[in-house]
Amino acid sequence: MKAYTLLFCIVMITMVSCQPGVERAAEEHPEGSLFIIGGGSRPPEMVERMIDEAGIWEEGYVAILPMSSSVPDSAIIWASEQFLDYGITNIAGFNFLHGEEPPAAWVDSLRKAPLIYISGGDQNRFMNIVYDTPVMDAIHEAYEGGALIAGTSAGAAVMSEKMITGDELRYPEYRATFPVIESENLELAEGLGLLTTAIIDQHFVWRSRHNRLITSVLDHPDLPGIGIDESTAILVHRNNAEVIGEAQVLVYRNPDASRTKHEHKLGGRNLRLDIFLPGEVFAIKEEISDTDRR
Repeated sequence: MKAYTLLFCIVMITMVSCQPGVERAAEEHPEGSLFIIGGGSRPPEMVERMIDEAGIWEEGYVAILPMSSSVPDSAIIWASEQFLDYGITNIAGFNFLHGEEPPAAWVDSLRKAPLIYISGGDQNRFMNIVYDTPVMDAIHEAYEGGALIAGTSAGAAVMSEKMITGDELRYPEYRATFPVIESENLELAEGLGLLTTAIIDQHFVWRSRHNRLITSVLDHPDLPGIGIDESTAILVHRNNAEVIGEAQVLVYRNPDASRTKHEHKLGGRNLRLDIFLPGEVFAIKEEISDTDRR
């Protein structure tokens, strides 16, 4: 039986005053990386790669943010197990609460964490707690300073600046996927904004979420739509994304900014789909030459 007392072992760090108002996206090229997981199980090579990229085999710690989950204490335990299996015992769970002043020591530890892991659940719940707070500032400062920011499922959705909420504006009852491609239906909200050049969707092939990502590139042609399947991740550093895991990553683009409409139904021409497999690397934002524009 695992020693769960290790799960809440927080590395003791000298406390410093929380510095509010960190400029988000202050650096054009953050030093850190994003590890965006499409949900589902996490195969061994995925967990090992997270640990490698964060450089915490010998020292450092993982900061787990469970606020997407309706059972945050359990989410900390479940997220911790994947690291404990590899001997990583310096794990801190920070369950920040909506409307409460975040403890300065927690914020400082988050700012200095080499690996921040955001659990699954509901991305709207997470953003309602952290948006425009010192917690969000600390995540950005960690990322700009070289940390690996990882998240699964809802923790993947929050990476985008424009975040898919999962809700439809035309249909109040939640559906796991969109049956139609319609105008004024896709609801987007403010995410963490760690990734400003794309919109992320998750559980993608498994839950057949093509229609809502197609809608996103018709509505926002300047942003490619990246659909990450379960047990699969992309490792993003600056403009490059490497596929890691077991399945596929689908990238929709609308290079001609095409969008037509008949009543509420959307149409488009020359949309592009790329399907990337584990080990492949792609550019998130592609350069368009003058020749391509003609």
